[in-house]
Amino acid sequence: MLLAFDVGNSNIVLGVFKDNELITHWRMATDNAKSADEIGIFVNQLFAYENLSLKDVDDVIISSVVPHVMYSLQHMSSKYCEREAIVIGPGIKTGMNIKYDNPRQVGADRIVNAVAGFKKFGGPIIIVDFGTATTFCAINEKCEYLGGAILPGIKISSDALFQRAAKLTHVELVKPDKVICKNTTQSIQAGIIYGYVGSVDYLVAKMKEELGGGDIKVIATGGLATLISTESDSIDHVERFLTLEGLNFIYHMNRTKK
Repeated sequence: MLLAFDVGNSNIVLGVFKDNELITHWRMATDNAKSADEIGIFVNQLFAYENLSLKDVDDVIISSVVPHVMYSLQHMSSKYCEREAIVIGPGIKTGMNIKYDNPRQVGADRIVNAVAGFKKFGGPIIIVDFGTATTFCAINEKCEYLGGAILPGIKISSDALFQRAAKLTHVELVKPDKVICKNTTQSIQAGIIYGYVGSVDYLVAKMKEELGGGDIKVIATGGLATLISTESDSIDHVERFLTLEGLNFIYHMNRTKK
């Protein structure tokens, strides 16, 4: 079995692959203060709940945008899985040609998504990942990562509104039926959600224009992908576990390097 970690600023998503199939997955809060033992014991409990054993893990692979978590995760892998984790970064084979000015500045999750998106859909494609930040990535038909855009995530945007506007309170992120709303709660919901949909569609349209138009698929992933995609005119597919699938693909490219 392969244990894959997708470490984001807000959450860590864990997935277990067996024979290239994602057999189970979990989500936990990202906590820089957790030790390797705390993480190991927690993951062991998750495995036990699914009648799995850490002893059956053949390899561990990690994609992370949070450097402070890496020591604990790598130590956890060594102690509890008895495996040296594969970490997405320089020296790891991805099959993707990075056209960024400085390839080291591209987040590991963006590269992993790009690999999975191209593997599943070919190119050109645009991948929109709705995480703490929302990232837009363009990949051409030659499997070249061209770059993209970064937008504050929908939760960051809404939190900023509530912190700065004293009379506005937190609301649940659900879609109201209308944009012209008759109460403050729904007015906030309409502004946040439909306004965000508009931002996504505009950025995607600009990226398609810069890519030269044509048949360009748009893939959405991340925790809020479904919420936005149901209203968006630009999103073609929602792939909830795109990053985990990308980690599985990259693992198989690199497993002979252990």
